[in-house]
Amino acid sequence: MSLTSAATLATLDRTGPRRITDLAAVERVTQPAMTALVRVMEESGLVERRGDASDKRVTLVCLTEAGASYVRTRRQAGVHAFEQLIGELTGDEVEALVAALPALKHLAELESQDREGPKQ
Repeated sequence: MSLTSAATLATLDRTGPRRITDLAAVERVTQPAMTALVRVMEESGLVERRGDASDKRVTLVCLTEAGASYVRTRRQAGVHAFEQLIGELTGDEVEALVAALPALKHLAELESQDREGPKQ
């Protein structure tokens, strides 16, 4: 799976259903590229398109249970990989990481706000 596909699934998991135009902006790709990507993920059973109850003209891209499961599995694999790597650090290095956590959390929040923009 491409990084853009994985990032799109993660965005849908974090923010809920989105329009293709919103997803394209968040993932910084063109709308035609996102449309093609959504079509492939739809054929794979990871996402589905649904109408928007508040605006019948709008179609939203939603995670399926298979898509949500994929995101959970991928995140858990990342956590496991970090656990193994952190286990190889010295005590001082672990303390340095713990001390850096507030700044890292803030960076992640800033990046998330930048990528996701205003919520629906």
